[in-house]
Amino acid sequence: MTPKPLNEIEEFCLQLFDLIGANHNVARACVNSVMHGTRFGVDSHGVRLVPHYIKVLETGRLNKNPSIQFKSLKPSSGLLDGDHSQGALPTYTAMDYAIEMAKKTGIAAVGVTNSSHFGPAGAYTLYAAKKNMIALAFCNSDSFVRLYDGAERFHGTNPISMAVPTGGSNPWLFDMATSSVPFNRVELYRSLNQKLPSDVASDVSGNSTEDPHIAEMLDPLGAKFGFKGAGLGGISEILSAVLTGMKLSPELLPMSGPDMTTPRELGAFVIAIDPEGFIGSFLFKEGMEKYLNLMRKSKAKENAYVMAPGDREWKIAHDRDKHGVVLDPVTSKQFKLLADRFEISSKYDLWDYHD
Repeated sequence: MTPKPLNEIEEFCLQLFDLIGANHNVARACVNSVMHGTRFGVDSHGVRLVPHYIKVLETGRLNKNPSIQFKSLKPSSGLLDGDHSQGALPTYTAMDYAIEMAKKTGIAAVGVTNSSHFGPAGAYTLYAAKKNMIALAFCNSDSFVRLYDGAERFHGTNPISMAVPTGGSNPWLFDMATSSVPFNRVELYRSLNQKLPSDVASDVSGNSTEDPHIAEMLDPLGAKFGFKGAGLGGISEILSAVLTGMKLSPELLPMSGPDMTTPRELGAFVIAIDPEGFIGSFLFKEGMEKYLNLMRKSKAKENAYVMAPGDREWKIAHDRDKHGVVLDPVTSKQFKLLADRFEISSKYDLWDYHD
């Protein structure tokens, strides 16, 4: 498999959105979010999602030309109606509103309504951190994760992300599913025909399995202490769905269908915190650098080293910026099918798949 340049992948994806008639803002936001996933090694939420987004934009589940509306309800809070857009545009837009309010009040939050799957949560918090804001993002999703000692799907993967500006060029970046792994990771392992790690997914009876082909649900984060992951999933559920009036995870239509025409009515939630409302950006960044230096110098186990949240991702991003990325076989095949269908120039050469 040959690595593909990031800029060519991005250009190809943008062309697909243009060819189906999605407006520029929808296309740009969606591609920015999935390119974040691919660039930072979150491949389960990278460009492998593009064929799905193209499909649901064409079938009408998602709105190609949404009219996004924000309603301010308090000086530092409000709700943003995503008009059934792909989730990236409403979430980036909500973060913009939160940032502007936080500049005045110190901290602000925006709930997102009538949204959909928004890809990697870290895309939105990193966006804010680059604007010198501390940021958090949450989203619920359709049921994939059993509860602790549960034997059926209940919560979604319900991600939590936080990003923080530092004195260096790379923000502190934390992005996690509250499940053991995202279900897209299980699908990626299926694509690669690789065995799952232990205690990440369960069969139809709720028993953990390492076979991705019989995995029916995900385990909550924490393995034998999975009540912690289930509790964290509840935090995302409450902020994203209960506080916004959107559907709870068990009520959501499955992302994968079979109904690909009815909007799913997901919620999301973002928070922006301006350090200037506390000790000030300069002192805060000084404190972050002190904290990170102490962390990275902390004694490590033999043949190991300590990393701060985001260190692994920044290392991967640097490598992929330089060398490109190897697309998994399923994504390669889907890109080839889309290129053939839309008669897109073969100049991209993004696929190693051949009939």
